[in-house]
Amino acid sequence: MSGRARLALCAFAATLMAAGALLPLVDPATWIVQAALLLAVQSGAGALVRRWSSARALTVVVQALATLVALTVVFARDQAFAGFLPGPDAVQRFGVLLTAGAEDVGQYAIPAPATDGIRLMLVGGVLLIGLAVDALAVTFRSAAPAGLPLLALYSVAAGLSGGGASWLWFLLAASGYLVLLLAEGRDRLSQWGRVFGGAAPSRGGRGAAGPKASGGGPLAPVRTGRRIGVVALGIALVVPAALPSLSGGLLGGTGSEGGRGGGTIDAVNPLVSLQNNLNQPEDREVLRYSTNAEETSGLYLRLTSLDDFDGASWKLAERPLSDVPERLPQPAGLSGNVSTSEITTTISASGTYEQTWLPLPYPASRVETDGRWRYEPLGRTLVGDKGQTTKGVQYSVSSLVVNPTRQQLAGAPAAPESVAREYTKVPATLPPDVRSTALRVTKDATNNYERAVKLQDWFAVEGGFRYDTEVSSGTGATAISQFLRDKEGFCIHFSFAMAAMARTLEIPARVAVGFTPGAPQSARTMSVGIRDAHAWPELYFEGVGWTRFEPTPTRGSVPEYTRPEAPTGLPSTPAQPEESAAAVPSARPSAQDSCPPQARRLGECGDTEEPGAVTPADSGPPLTTVLLVAAGVAAVVLIPLLPLLWRVRVRARRLGAAGRGAEEVAARTLAAWEEVIDTAWDYGIPPDESQTPRKTAVRLILLGKLEGAPAEAVHRVAGAVEQVLYAPWPRPVAGLAEDAARIREGLAAGAGRAARLRALLAPRSTVRVVWACSDRWAAVTTRWADRRRRLVTHWSSVLRRPSRQRG
Repeated sequence: MSGRARLALCAFAATLMAAGALLPLVDPATWIVQAALLLAVQSGAGALVRRWSSARALTVVVQALATLVALTVVFARDQAFAGFLPGPDAVQRFGVLLTAGAEDVGQYAIPAPATDGIRLMLVGGVLLIGLAVDALAVTFRSAAPAGLPLLALYSVAAGLSGGGASWLWFLLAASGYLVLLLAEGRDRLSQWGRVFGGAAPSRGGRGAAGPKASGGGPLAPVRTGRRIGVVALGIALVVPAALPSLSGGLLGGTGSEGGRGGGTIDAVNPLVSLQNNLNQPEDREVLRYSTNAEETSGLYLRLTSLDDFDGASWKLAERPLSDVPERLPQPAGLSGNVSTSEITTTISASGTYEQTWLPLPYPASRVETDGRWRYEPLGRTLVGDKGQTTKGVQYSVSSLVVNPTRQQLAGAPAAPESVAREYTKVPATLPPDVRSTALRVTKDATNNYERAVKLQDWFAVEGGFRYDTEVSSGTGATAISQFLRDKEGFCIHFSFAMAAMARTLEIPARVAVGFTPGAPQSARTMSVGIRDAHAWPELYFEGVGWTRFEPTPTRGSVPEYTRPEAPTGLPSTPAQPEESAAAVPSARPSAQDSCPPQARRLGECGDTEEPGAVTPADSGPPLTTVLLVAAGVAAVVLIPLLPLLWRVRVRARRLGAAGRGAEEVAARTLAAWEEVIDTAWDYGIPPDESQTPRKTAVRLILLGKLEGAPAEAVHRVAGAVEQVLYAPWPRPVAGLAEDAARIREGLAAGAGRAARLRALLAPRSTVRVVWACSDRWAAVTTRWADRRRRLVTHWSSVLRRPSRQRG
């Protein structure tokens, strides 16, 4: 393989190894396969151009064009000329995907779904870095500066993961860069030919050491490459630690900004990780609470509300913050005519649950907690300040249980102008079928309350919708239309769609995010798992305030005020017997307390899990995480020990029991001599195979400062080698393995502690592994080249027509 071909292959590998740091950011990680294939196309295009032309600029231009065509085929084939030539429509498609990708990056938490926009950004970014690395390292033959784009790629990944990217990804990226540097060094050294001098290792006539300066040190280019490499690796370690934490989402802050008594909230959308939470392989407890409420089926733990609707998604609006008051103000819109009662709930968050927003029953009236928390009045939420999270937090909440009647909701007056103006806004890009469907579903309703109930029942029971957490959450203005057409999704789809449809009917609406009440553990003690994460719509009714609805089938509980009234004169049976569950905690309930009655009639409610202990519990990380961590620890331990293990294995093979035949005795003698040479090399005495065994023995004794038994052992082994090489009938010499051990002990005794550790943990002779792999690769490529040449010659002779001469 030529030097440039080797460099191109190493540049390809280095780029992919650095791109590995992006894998944890997106799920699934299949995009890396696309990136690898397109990167191979890019690298192959460069190799072809360099084969026929030495114009460097032409090589880069052709690679860029090949990259553009490849991206067009993958992401904009339908808009391209002939399916692969990029035109104006294809460029417009790229713009749409990049815009959507930027929006997705701002919305989703890590790991984000692999939407088309995010995939284009990832694959395109890797190809851009790959083009820069290939141009610098291969086209311009300067591998050291190629570490800068590789560093940029790794630093972006580390920064997006909050500076906490696994060091294994850094090790992988750094290894790729070092492989690239070594390939360039080998390519440069090969251009010097055979250099003789000193006692440099020669690999048995393979070519000698690299170029040296007059003072014995490396030349300036080599020193520069090493310095750039060290600086690049150092920056890669420091930059992620200096970047701000972005753990709440791919981009955007995780908390509030501003000083005491003021500031604004500009936090990451808490809905972004909801689908990931619902699809966890194992449900783990994130919250545990006890309450004096008689009924817990409606005790949702609310994080915050999303009230900014742009037609494509619901987002957090920027809100002012204030200090947490001793008692929270009266909920907006709630009048004294509505029945309320106050309950107290004590909540403990798991040590593995980190969230910027504090889960609270709605509407909370008083919160007692430690830590740095700020209050957002419109949403009635508490958000952590300056890195404050829910991890391990314990707090007490007083909240109101609001019990409006159907008549109060049906007779609610129009919302205030300020509320209606903000919470009924819908963008012009909203597909018209959203409003037309809302009008069709609510055509028989006479007031906003009846319209809201009809929307809820249509989603939960009558519309034929199916609950499925594996469905993509979708992006763009058509996501709601697609959900209304496909009729399958999870709480994000149902809450988004109902809130949007309510706004088209001039009903103020927003989307709340949090947790369903969880599962009972004992009397008045509940456990909330990660799979209890939920989203639901809140609609505003003057006199009652923001009111919860539940359109998601088989999830949560349908509020009492949205259920049909029992016929007069007939006994009313509670739909969800919470009291029986509390009175007999050991009994296994037939259905979840939070299961809506409509879903019960459809038979879609499963049994709850067996109640556990009252004490707080944390199931810990999933088994797959434990296995991955164990594998990583094993790799961390074993990889540094590989040179040591290789030397032990080679030494045992060389010094093993000798056979009785003359050929086996000769082979064992030469193997023992090779072990002595490698042992001396490990202690800093490089081999010089141009000398005879006797002169080599003298050289080892002088440089290794051997005396007594070790020196005699060197002479004995050298004499045995001379017998094998020169004597007509060599005499076998016993005890060669013991002599090799004495020599090793003598070299260790004459070396310092650092030299002994180097010889043990990083022996220099392990470079023979690299040489062996290189030789095997060269043999394979030579064999294939010969075979290809024979095939070409054969088919050329077959296809060549014989000339005909006419007489």
